[in-house]
Amino acid sequence: MLSVENVRFSYASGVEALKGVSLKVNDGEFVAIMGQNGAGKTTLVKHFNGLLKPTRGKIYIDGVDTTKTSVAALARKVGFVFQNPDNQLFSETVDEEISFALKNFGFDEATIEGRVSWAVNLLGISQYRKTSPFMLSGGERKRVALASVLAWDPQVLVLDEPTIGQDHQQKENLRQFIMQMQTQGKTVIIVTHDVEFVAECNPRVVLMREGKIVADGVGKDILTNSEVLEQSSIVLPQIAQVFMYLQMPELPANVIDLYEAKQLLLDVLKRRRRS
Repeated sequence: MLSVENVRFSYASGVEALKGVSLKVNDGEFVAIMGQNGAGKTTLVKHFNGLLKPTRGKIYIDGVDTTKTSVAALARKVGFVFQNPDNQLFSETVDEEISFALKNFGFDEATIEGRVSWAVNLLGISQYRKTSPFMLSGGERKRVALASVLAWDPQVLVLDEPTIGQDHQQKENLRQFIMQMQTQGKTVIIVTHDVEFVAECNPRVVLMREGKIVADGVGKDILTNSEVLEQSSIVLPQIAQVFMYLQMPELPANVIDLYEAKQLLLDVLKRRRRS
């Protein structure tokens, strides 16, 4: 379990980025943290693996106080993939990039080779194993960064804006991958502005504004609350907009999934034809 207890954080400039944030994330949960730029989303998740330490308050990972634990120790449990992959890539080849942490963690060569092969095949980058990551596209570099974290199999995976630079198929692959991680009991936390991607996944949504959590709940409930979304500068998902426009009493108000929307509309049309 990840537990955030009344955390405040101020940068050296004096800007208070987190203002008393409390949050609990259970093992195996999929959580999307959303909000406008400057809401404190990335600042919050950087606390989860000790990249930042609270000015006040506490954060616990499986009961371990992050302020009393090194980033290296926390990294075994919490894998973090930055929004900009160039902030974490540095090796000469994709192979070396993905195997670097495994070597530091003391894995043997056979295990390293197996985990690197698994990660590159999972993310569709096996053809680039001997290529410099800096020769790849932005989306490909992002997948290399993700592979380098997945290879050591952390219990908690934090992804900062994972869909930036990814096409529709890559986003669908990411969605399927997250679902797979959940079946394995992994905790996945994403920071994102991509409301359509979140609507397709329907995770728990934590909405932030000005360093505070202003909403927390089931995705389909948060993402159809036009008032709270507008206050956080987030637009309604397209399906929610369509259902709001239709204003049909037979339809529920909290629909964000395309396939659910299709079935509901077909059911309404069938009933109307029979009447």
